[in-house]
Amino acid sequence: MAAFTLNINHTDYHVDVDPEMPLLWVIRDIIGLKGTKFGCGLSLCGACTIHFDGVAVRSCTLPVSAAAGAKNITTIEGISKNIDHAVQKAWIELQVPQCGYCQSGQIMSAVSLLSTNSKPTDADIDAAMVGNICRCGTYSRIRKAIHRAAELMG
Repeated sequence: MAAFTLNINHTDYHVDVDPEMPLLWVIRDIIGLKGTKFGCGLSLCGACTIHFDGVAVRSCTLPVSAAAGAKNITTIEGISKNIDHAVQKAWIELQVPQCGYCQSGQIMSAVSLLSTNSKPTDADIDAAMVGNICRCGTYSRIRKAIHRAAELMG
């Protein structure tokens, strides 16, 4: 066990956990933010995607010891307070999710993409989203929503 301070969604959390515990479990089970999902545990499906100092990363294989130095870790709960981020608005407008399980990871990857590319092409979107698996197959809606979010962002 070791003590760590994590800045998640602009709030400092002090945790005492095994240094090798995946950040996903610290976020969900210790801190209590349930929006970030467990999918595969191997960084392959994208359900656990968070932003680590602004970069989309998989939290299921990132040890808490590696995350302790981050200036800010953002989860889906930290994207906006009132579901008013352009990506969230586009997701709702175009009714992207079916079951919804993967959508927090999809949204986190889309937000990351749009933070560096305000007018992505279909190829840009496909490349950025390739590691996010949707068992319901809503990929065409996800792509449309990313284009719509880019329009909303101006």
